[in-house]
Amino acid sequence: MLVSDILRRPLSRISPALLVLVLCVWLPGRAQTADPKLQAQLMQLFPAAGAFSPKGGDPPHFKAYAKGQAVIGYAFWTTELEPLERGYDGPIKILVGMDAKGVLTGIVVSQHHEPYGNFSIDLPRFPAQFRGKNIRDPFKVGGDIHAVSRATMTVSSATRAVKNSARRVARQLLTPPQQ
Repeated sequence: MLVSDILRRPLSRISPALLVLVLCVWLPGRAQTADPKLQAQLMQLFPAAGAFSPKGGDPPHFKAYAKGQAVIGYAFWTTELEPLERGYDGPIKILVGMDAKGVLTGIVVSQHHEPYGNFSIDLPRFPAQFRGKNIRDPFKVGGDIHAVSRATMTVSSATRAVKNSARRVARQLLTPPQQ
């Protein structure tokens, strides 16, 4: 029996077990991208995207699609890829966007418990310095990443988490450039 045959049947004739199975597989993926806060964060990283996939794959990531369904980039949480990277007072949850060429489209600092966060990683200039940064860049605090006095541990940890997670995703998902 084909799926199209099943879909033509009245709902009363579809096996309840089959219906439960379909809903269990379909609904979790839909719920992951239905979160309005997450959608806004993804759109911040990929303003030209027409849609986003549910989170999946290895490493876990979201795909950003252009209006024509071509993949234009990937978004991922640093805490899922670099869980042991900690700031001064615990993990710093950052959503990172990266295009298909390995260039960061931006970062969103989503959650942290840093005592000095309100003048270091929370300020707009901290995430702004990652936009347009290539994964091959050094990501050196005090060099191409601006440090904030009294928040060195926080800035260093957040920078390492972005660099390491972006490079891991690139190794797994991107095609190396032709030489």
